[in-house]
Amino acid sequence: MKDVKVLGPGCKRCAATVEMVQTEADKLGIPVTIEKVTDYAAIAGYGIASTPGIVIDGKVVHAGGLPKPDDLAHWLAA
Repeated sequence: MKDVKVLGPGCKRCAATVEMVQTEADKLGIPVTIEKVTDYAAIAGYGIASTPGIVIDGKVVHAGGLPKPDDLAHWLAA
């Protein structure tokens, strides 16, 4: 099970990122838990300056803008 955190204030891009993560995980057959982190102090604790950010199993893999589906698949499969 992959632990995924989507960091951001809850904007449309953040919501789209959550959906993208779930879609790619489903395609790959990888079970995930997705947590939305909206607290600015918690987001800053990851060193993220622009959102949405993605943290997978404690590692920051993306910050700022929507991720590419191919990148998501790579990060989830790793």
